[in-house]
Amino acid sequence: MRTLIAIPVYNEDRYVSRVVSEVTRYASDVLVIDDGSDDQTPCLLAKLPVDVIRHAYNRGYGRSIRDAFQWASCYGYDWLITMDCDEQHEPASLPDFLNAIAQNDCDIVSGSRYLESNGRPDRPPEDRRRINTEISKKINDCLNLSITDAFCGFKAYRVESLRKLYLTEDGYAMPLQLWIQAAANNLRIKELAIRLIYRDRNRSFGGPLDDPEHRLAHYLDVFGAELQRFEEEFLEAVAGSGSNRS
Repeated sequence: MRTLIAIPVYNEDRYVSRVVSEVTRYASDVLVIDDGSDDQTPCLLAKLPVDVIRHAYNRGYGRSIRDAFQWASCYGYDWLITMDCDEQHEPASLPDFLNAIAQNDCDIVSGSRYLESNGRPDRPPEDRRRINTEISKKINDCLNLSITDAFCGFKAYRVESLRKLYLTEDGYAMPLQLWIQAAANNLRIKELAIRLIYRDRNRSFGGPLDDPEHRLAHYLDVFGAELQRFEEEFLEAVAGSGSNRS
């Protein structure tokens, strides 16, 4: 099976050369989505043996991931693995994802920093852990899932299954759309333990989202709106089906 590794980056000149070089030890097909970096990241990427999508300005994490989805689909890949570039996702975990893919029993393999894993984990910033826990519980209660890490970006996706999704969220709330649409389309999900690592504990989410309460409220708003949309579409489908039968 053809697998693409996609790495969204934004101002990652501290890490990008080291991370990409390590990733290429495990994979030959690597795509970097540069989300409008204004540091040395573009110059460093020009020296690396990878494909690059470059945004003219910062469009958001969700947009970068959607670009990776489209690239993988257009170029005929079977699987897509996404991972971050800030050394919080270890390239050494890529064989674990490839082994999970080879089992061919799911549509999404989602990394989890909160399953039991090897190595001594870092302690996450308290607000991030609290928000992740609350959102993960909300997702599980509403969608009958059992995920432990709602926001981990280290994931593997079956590309054929991605074609069932219609994601529009450009920012960090994109996973909330993803989980709802995955559940609505009966995609099979399993989690894979990865190490919990925090290199930059003061990383910005951008503007008002740096305030934890504002960030949580935004996530809940996106989740609620997406859930309502799918409930309305389901009711319309049921009504249409009943009309056809009559």
